[in-house]
Amino acid sequence: MIGINRQLRKLEENNKHIRVSLIGAGLMGKGMISQMFLMKGMIPALVTSNNIGDAIEAYTKVGVARNDIVIGRSLDEINIAMEKGKYIASDITEYATKANLIDVVVDATGVPDTGAEIAIEAIKNKKHMVMLNIEADATIGPILNKMAKDAGVVYTGTAGDEPGSVMEIFDFADAIGFDILAIGKGKNNPIDFTATPESVMDKAKESGLKPLRLASFVDGTNTMIEMATMSNATGLLPDLRGGHGVTAEVDELPDIFKLKEDGGILNNLGVVDYVNGIAPGVFAVVSAELPQIQKELKLVKMGDGPNYVLYRPYHLVSLETPITIARAAIYNEATIAPIDRPISEVITMAKKDMKAGERFDGIGEYTVLGSIDSYKTAKEENLVPIGLISSNAKAKRDIKRGEFISYDMIDLDTGTAIYKLRREQDKIFR
Repeated sequence: MIGINRQLRKLEENNKHIRVSLIGAGLMGKGMISQMFLMKGMIPALVTSNNIGDAIEAYTKVGVARNDIVIGRSLDEINIAMEKGKYIASDITEYATKANLIDVVVDATGVPDTGAEIAIEAIKNKKHMVMLNIEADATIGPILNKMAKDAGVVYTGTAGDEPGSVMEIFDFADAIGFDILAIGKGKNNPIDFTATPESVMDKAKESGLKPLRLASFVDGTNTMIEMATMSNATGLLPDLRGGHGVTAEVDELPDIFKLKEDGGILNNLGVVDYVNGIAPGVFAVVSAELPQIQKELKLVKMGDGPNYVLYRPYHLVSLETPITIARAAIYNEATIAPIDRPISEVITMAKKDMKAGERFDGIGEYTVLGSIDSYKTAKEENLVPIGLISSNAKAKRDIKRGEFISYDMIDLDTGTAIYKLRREQDKIFR
């Protein structure tokens, strides 16, 4: 991240800009667009949304005149308007991945199969792909990253989301040689496995979030997905299914994230987890055994050691995404991306009793929620990634609330892009 401000200023001075297309103009998308208007060397050139009014509003909220916004109805029209310096709003997603002048595509939809389709098209058209859609990333991130590398473009998660924020700490700690015992994120409140869009409706209205989005936070699925993204980017594993999820203060973490025989909670070192009570921050618990390092860390009030906590007390969600966009376009590097093989999986648990033949829905809705486990265990138990669940999936037999769903218990929609990519990924990473 160091020096990006100077690189962006240089682009601006030379009348050059990173042109960005954004897919999804909800709360986070609108915030991202507003942030880009404060920056140099970057233009939010095209916004698409199923509700075109949201795409238009993303521009008008920052003062763009209505006659400077073109409603894009064809690719030729969009390309011409962009060359003239106009801003483009559209309700046709594919234009975001095909417009000639676009350098970076951002997916902020949160819909797994939509994310798969967007990433395939962006990579095919040689656009860098910024994936805010961690639901898709946790399911097919490894193969998308491989496809992007083969195409010579960047596939990346985003700065500002907890995985991207914790990755900054991980990279720092790893670079200077600390042993990394645990990484993770804070959570605002204990998990409520029964949360549904209906039960969180009032809070969703207050926050401006979609009810199913908020429900995915409250039922823990979003936390599990974020932990899996951290795991797949670092190689660190969950210590147990679902994580420990302790309640603690920041200064307690070095004593908590130790092996059980040393008075901590861990069965193994090198884990991903979450902690109630330290949100909205992210953390890494690290260790340094050398006496001189411990002496200096004590001098700067980091504790007595040998374990220490590195803590970032904030993450600015989509407002930080432009930093990831710039890193991809300028340095050709990712903020956070899967390593060369899957490490963790977000497996599917029944949120309610299901009858044979009954349809499922999706993340943050009424029938399923997610839990993290190792990729190895999920594969051994034939468990279904939650990103493959949709309203076209049906139960093959009665399923009890709390059961983990295996492939032999469900008829999935096998015609989707995400299903096909996942099957290809499973062949590559046996």
